[in-house]
Amino acid sequence: MAAEGGGGDGGDGGRAGRRLPPHSPSGLVLQTVEMHTGGEPLRIIPRLEAAEAAAAGGLSLLSLRREVASTQDHVRRALVHEPRGHAGMYGAVVVRGGAAAGGAHLAALFLHGAGYSAMCGHAVLALGRFALDYGLVAAPSCPETAVRLHCPCGPVTAFVPWDGWRSGNPVRFHSVPAFAAATDLAIDVPGHGKVVVDISYGGTFYAFLSAEQLGLDVCSSKTRDLVNAASAVTEAVKKQFKLHHPESEDLAFLYGTILTDGKDAFSEEPTTNICVFADEQEAKFGDYNAVVVEVSGEAFYTGTATFTIEEEDPLKYGFFFK
Repeated sequence: MAAEGGGGDGGDGGRAGRRLPPHSPSGLVLQTVEMHTGGEPLRIIPRLEAAEAAAAGGLSLLSLRREVASTQDHVRRALVHEPRGHAGMYGAVVVRGGAAAGGAHLAALFLHGAGYSAMCGHAVLALGRFALDYGLVAAPSCPETAVRLHCPCGPVTAFVPWDGWRSGNPVRFHSVPAFAAATDLAIDVPGHGKVVVDISYGGTFYAFLSAEQLGLDVCSSKTRDLVNAASAVTEAVKKQFKLHHPESEDLAFLYGTILTDGKDAFSEEPTTNICVFADEQEAKFGDYNAVVVEVSGEAFYTGTATFTIEEEDPLKYGFFFK
């Protein structure tokens, strides 16, 4: 049966044979693998040629992080910001070759709405599965495979279930040495008065305090009130306390604040906290007493995507609502 509509091009001017969506010949085409860990999204960029070319020049991962931020930040904005992303989107650029030094299977750069992180636990859990399923580990072993990742904060090892065909859950990982940079630190927070915080490091620095000190409850207060208060604490700590990292001052920045329900003493009962942006082995990290923490969780695939950019699009590199 012949299709209706005359003409050798089927009446569509030859459009049926074009690949969609159209994009500029010189424009970016970015392929991603989409995952989530406990609902926290991760947009994985399996290859970014500009990052791998820079890594081939022998840059350290922290130096590569600065280089990508300086020359390829449009990639982060395009994938993490609206309209392709959203305020809670998180990303990871997989880097192979030179940057994945010291026997690591892969290196990773972490992306978020405001810039670049040095460590991300939910991303490590997802990247552990990704490394096995996408062939980055040459000979996975059953029933569990150790996946060595090079993160900007240092080496991290994920332990991923493997059945000989695909990865599984739960995934666990051992952190870089974690330590308390300050405890019972008094900070003056505008609008809230004086509060007492602890500041700890586990790949990035966070301030910790109970939400009760801010007149809030992590289980019943409005999310916006919790976020605003945590952000106020973050800014106050940045202004009133100077951080130091034993190995690199590039890592000496406060990433955010975690508000707890006040049940900070160890207990078998579950506790609640909100983070705004463990088997223990004693260790020493610079002048700090430190521990290596094991974290476990479940990561799942949600799909793959191909994102294109039209050069004439005034919003081609995204926009950000706050």
